[in-house]
Parts: sequence; C-alpha cells; structure tokens
Amino acid sequence: MAGRPVRSVNAIDQTRRMLSLVTYLRERPGARVADVARAFGITEDELVSDLDVLPMCGTSFRGGDLLDIDTDGERIWWHNPAALGAEAAEPLRLAADEATALLVAARAVATLPGLREGDRQALLRATAKVETAAGEAAGASSRLSVTFESEGGVFADVDRAISERRRLWIRYYSPARDEVTEREIDPIRLVSVGHTYVEAWCRRSEARRTFRLDRVAEIKILDEPSVPPEIELRDLSQALVQPAAEDPEVVVEVGPGGRWVAEYYPHDSADELPDGGLRITLRTPDPASLRRLALRLGPDGRIVSPPELAASARRAATEALAAYDAPAGDGAAHGVEDGRYDRQELGL
Repeated sequence: MAGRPVRSVNAIDQTRRMLSLVTYLRERPGARVADVARAFGITEDELVSDLDVLPMCGTSFRGGDLLDIDTDGERIWWHNPAALGAEAAEPLRLAADEATALLVAARAVATLPGLREGDRQALLRATAKVETAAGEAAGASSRLSVTFESEGGVFADVDRAISERRRLWIRYYSPARDEVTEREIDPIRLVSVGHTYVEAWCRRSEARRTFRLDRVAEIKILDEPSVPPEIELRDLSQALVQPAAEDPEVVVEVGPGGRWVAEYYPHDSADELPDGGLRITLRTPDPASLRRLALRLGPDGRIVSPPELAASARRAATEALAAYDAPAGDGAAHGVEDGRYDRQELGL
C-alpha cells in the first residue's frame, strides 16, 4: 500500500467520513480498497485505519451487533450488513442520568463560539430528538447548565482553522520559560491526553510543536492558508511527551515519596535504591524544564546529572527560599518562621 504519511484530519471530519463509509460499503459488497480510497479522496493507509475502527462500532456490544468488516488488502467484505437493518434496530433507551448528561453536554457545546452554524443547527435538532425520546428524564437537564472557560473558544477556533486549512496567530504562555510569545502556526490536529492540545507546525521555530489550549492567551484565524510540511503523525496514545534518542540524558534520584515520577515521566530506566527510592534515567529535549520537578519534589528527590542542571536546580531552590525571607513578623505568613520550609526541605 501507499507509504505516504497520513494526512491530518480533525475528529469531526473523520467521523463524517466513517459514517458515509458504512453506507458506501453496504451498497458495494467486495469493493476494491483502491476504488474506495479514491472515492473518498484518502490514501489506502487512511482507509485501512478506518476499517480497523469500524468493527468496534455497532448497535450494541452484544455478539452480532458489531460491524463485521474486514479486508484482504485488495477487497473489503462486510459479513453482517443486516446488523444495521431496520429489522435489527431496537429503540434507544437512556437512563435518567444518561439523558441528563447527554442533554446538558449537547446544549453546552451548542453555545461554543466559533462553532459552524450548520453543525450548531444539526446539534440542536439532535438535542430536540433526545429530549423527546427521554421524556420525563429530560426535565432535570433543563435545571443544569455548563459554562465553558476560554479554552472552549480556543478549541472552536482551532477546529475551524483545521477544517478550513487556515493559519493561526496565537499568544502563548510557556511555563518552562515563564514568558508569553507570539507565534503563527499551521494546525495539524487536536489531541487530548489529560489536557487538550493542538499539534502544529510553528513558523517561529520552524519545527513541529504541541500547544496546550488552556495556555493560549489570545488566538486569531488568519487569511493565509495552512500548509504544514508532510510529517509522520506520532502515536500519542501512551504519552504526549515522547523523548527522542538524541535528547539529553538526565538522572534523577527520588525517595519513596517521589516514586510517582517513574509513573508520570517516560524514562529509559528506573533502578531501585536501598532506601526504597529510585534512580531514574530519562531524556528530554528541554532539561531546564525539570527544575520545576526538582522544586516540587523537595526532600523527596534531586537531580544528579548533568552537573550543570543539578547546580541550576540548587540555585532555583535557593532563590525560592530567599523569596520566603521577610521582615520580622511576616515570615510566618509565608511558612518560613513556623518551620514548614527550610533548606533541607528544598533539597539544599
């Protein structure tokens, strides 16, 4: 099959395509992979990726209700097309809590700024149908409401820019550098790994970058077309941060209270220490960002190498301690004079 990198596509577009794909395949048993990919304007690799997902869909998770679709690489076969037939369909039954959650979420999404009007109207029509189906269970939802913070508007603008293939201008806060920068980016896709991010080609750094939506202070959709270079999309299912082999190596030693670091940070090794702690070796493209980790660990961990990073972390801890020094009578308010903070606790 074609080996070109998979083109970027947002979740809404992919869902629409897969819904159309179900109808298309039902009417064309034994369709050729190449013909179907051509009809939908996608690569064969993208089509096969969709086919890997479809067997997880159906009217329920009971045997026979899931779509039984497979391919031999040349043709596509649907073995149980009747699974979606009218004779197999059962009325949708929602529990009261399910109906309430669904209706509240639908109404909230319909208020998002930047949502395309066609999508908004379709959502409102679907909401009305759910209200009718839910009956009395829909009553509770009318007494609840959800208000999205600024991230909701950012999400809508990013989603629109991806759909319309337009460039974005953003003001972005970087906690590692404690600064706000202005950038023009070509958005590639939205991803959710704990938080919601946009993966994009950054024109400022001329490299792929990932931006967390709740750190976008301001956003504008530009008239310039979005033309990111063709790059291979990474598998982010395991973690957003995936260090490369050429990234600098950092060694951190943590006590029993810091063993969580090995669970949250991708690492090369984690060796047991006699006191119940770990000696963790990891890689990162920005070692300076681990100073914040060192401060958070306090007495439960320290950076061992590289030496310059360890020294930098010690300086950061010293400066943090100095910031708590205050005139007599004020220290207790900052947790210094009452003994809650001292040099040992800051890992000095």
